[in-house]
Amino acid sequence: MQGLPVVDRCLVMGVVNVTPDSFSDGGKWFEPEAAIEHGRELLAEGADLLDVGGESTRPGAERPAPDEEIRRVLPVIEALAAEGAIISVDTMRAHVAELMLDAGATMINDVSGGQADPDMLPLVAERKAPYLCMHWRGHSIDMQNRAEYGDVVAEVIAELGERLEALKQAGIDLSRVAIDPGLGFAKDAGHNWEILRRIREFAVLERPLLIAASRKAFLGRLLADEQTGAPRPAVRRDDASAAVTALAAAAGAWCVRAHAVAPSADAVRVAKRWGTV
Repeated sequence: MQGLPVVDRCLVMGVVNVTPDSFSDGGKWFEPEAAIEHGRELLAEGADLLDVGGESTRPGAERPAPDEEIRRVLPVIEALAAEGAIISVDTMRAHVAELMLDAGATMINDVSGGQADPDMLPLVAERKAPYLCMHWRGHSIDMQNRAEYGDVVAEVIAELGERLEALKQAGIDLSRVAIDPGLGFAKDAGHNWEILRRIREFAVLERPLLIAASRKAFLGRLLADEQTGAPRPAVRRDDASAAVTALAAAAGAWCVRAHAVAPSADAVRVAKRWGTV
């Protein structure tokens, strides 16, 4: 595949977390066999592509060693790619990305936008791989300390614009690049809602937009138990996640990232239909 996948509607990216500490599933798909089967299930639910990652990026998470990250994702990507799945590898490490491209992945989803590893952008340029560039201000262990903005949308757009210029200077064809405003990454709930409210403003960057709201904490807080105030658990946030998918798809997003694919796949179909009414 030479460029980003495109169809006549918003794409749905199914999430395969091969980690023991995922915020969304608590490590349910940590073993390779379970992760592979989960990937198949997401494809059967309507996923257009799969995002396979071996590093948790939840707030406060510590990074696994590179060899451990490779051990987690390599057999999963090899198996699912061999079955014809379009695979995005979710990694900030150039060496991991290179190995996974060799194993059958076709895209790189780098939540650091090339800032975590100086070798990432040269690799993307050399391999001509489609690249997902997220807004990022630092690693998970302390990223929420950097959630300070005047106008969050204006600042995220400006910082993504700087990253796009860095990609261009590295020799990367921007036609292969999509952007992600990074909901939940160095952003509090209010920042996330403001980004979603003003989602159409990201069109100024002239790049396809990926929205990754699925099961995130700001949805859990919105849906908190009225008696106890406890946030709704991650696995019970899929209906709300699908509502965000509908909003994003109607606003022209290129792709949404979803842990539960079927509700978001339905939401995309609804959004496409009401856009033609």
